Amino acid sequence: MEEVSIVYPSDDRALITIERPSTLNSLDMATLNALEGAAREVADRSMLKVVVVRGRDRAFSSGVDLSLLGSGDSTDPRVVGEAGRTMIEAFDAIPAVTVAALRGAAVGGGLVLAAACDLRVAADDTYFSIPEVDVGLPVGWGGVPRLVRELGPALTRELIMTCRPFTAQEAMKAGFLNRVVPPSALDLAVDELVSTLCAKPGKVLRTVKRTVLESTEEMLAARGRIADAEIFAAISADPESQRSAAAYIADHRRSPTSE
Repeated sequence: MEEVSIVYPSDDRALITIERPSTLNSLDMATLNALEGAAREVADRSMLKVVVVRGRDRAFSSGVDLSLLGSGDSTDPRVVGEAGRTMIEAFDAIPAVTVAALRGAAVGGGLVLAAACDLRVAADDTYFSIPEVDVGLPVGWGGVPRLVRELGPALTRELIMTCRPFTAQEAMKAGFLNRVVPPSALDLAVDELVSTLCAKPGKVLRTVKRTVLESTEEMLAARGRIADAEIFAAISADPESQRSAAAYIADHRRSPTSE
């Protein structure tokens, strides 16, 4: 099975699915590259009005695959950081409205991917967390400005520093989510939202999206962003960070591979 699938239910909508349910749709290098490719493919389809992003089965995404964080892995941390950044920026560049359909885990890089989408609908059992500090890493992929944009600076600061999980109800109260529904109603709620959007003129939807993004453009500008790949590499070499990462990975080996 491929890491990511794309389905076009009609000319004006697309469905991108992360296809790694055995790891709660964790993001390894192949999946990051496949997601970037999927984003670029749908961006080239001028008739699309809405792109839904989801994870297969019981999770949206549990974040970076822990196999990329182990001390014995040969993957250069800068490569992981750069792959994540270019993937997220490819989703930013999709002209159509992007809708994240969230259930189960939306953790770390998975949460950053959700934050890069325009709208978010979540099952009420969705849980969120940003565990990077416990893993001995910074939040990369341009995640900090996106989370500040969607959650506000004070809450973003707390969630990143404490690594505490938070619920769909808290995320809704913070303005991160557009709708929260029972798990059994998630697919219907997403379909209803997509149908509502697809009934609107596509050019107007794309213009509204671009206008809103332009209002926060400076927050996401490259000149205001620390180089993710270099910071990722530098902190990964820090002994205290390495010990924290080892403890985190050992504690989570009992669960599916995730950030």
